[in-house]
Amino acid sequence: MEDNVWRPTHLTSEQMEERRLVAATLLRQGRLSQADIARHVGVSRASVCRWAATLAQEGPRGLAARPNLGPPSRLDEKAWARLGRLLDRGAVAAGFATERWTLGRIAAVIEREFGVHYHPRYLERPLKAHGFSVQRPATRARERDELVIAVWPKRDWVALKKRPSASTARFFSGTRPATASGSGRARPGRDAG
Repeated sequence: MEDNVWRPTHLTSEQMEERRLVAATLLRQGRLSQADIARHVGVSRASVCRWAATLAQEGPRGLAARPNLGPPSRLDEKAWARLGRLLDRGAVAAGFATERWTLGRIAAVIEREFGVHYHPRYLERPLKAHGFSVQRPATRARERDELVIAVWPKRDWVALKKRPSASTARFFSGTRPATASGSGRARPGRDAG
C-alpha cells in the first residue's frame, strides 16, 4: 500500500478535489479504516472524518472543488510585469532619495502608477506570489578601503602564517600519568602519598 501514497508537493484545487474523491471512493468501499485512508491520501484523520460526514449528507458533489470567492487581484499580470520593470530601474529613478526599496515605497509606486492602494503590511504576499523576493543591501563600513583589503592576504597573512617547528609538533598531555589504582588523581579524603 505504500506505493500508492498521495504526496504531491503543491496541490491545485483540482488535485485537492481528486484527493477528496479518492478518499470518498475508499470510504464507500468500506475496506479501510479512516486512519488508513488518511495515511493513503496524506491528510489528517480529522479531514477524512469531516469528508465522511459531508459524503453522508451531500454525496460526492459535496466534496467537489468550490470556486475561490476571494477578492480578485487588484493588478493584472501586465501591471505586475510593468511594476517589475519599474523596480528594476531603481528607487532613485522612481523619485526616492536612496536606492533602498521598502514595502512602503513599493506601495507608493503602485498607487502612483496604477491607482491601486496597497497597505505596505499586506504587500509582501502578492509580491512573493509574482516572483519578487526580499533583497537586503550589503552593509559595509564607510571607511572600507578595497586596496588595503586586496593587498592584506599577500602581505600580512604570509607573515602571520608559520610552519610548526619540530619541538611543537609533539603532542603534550597535561594529565598525570596513571597510578596502580587506575586513576591519575588522588581521591578526595584519602592521602595522596
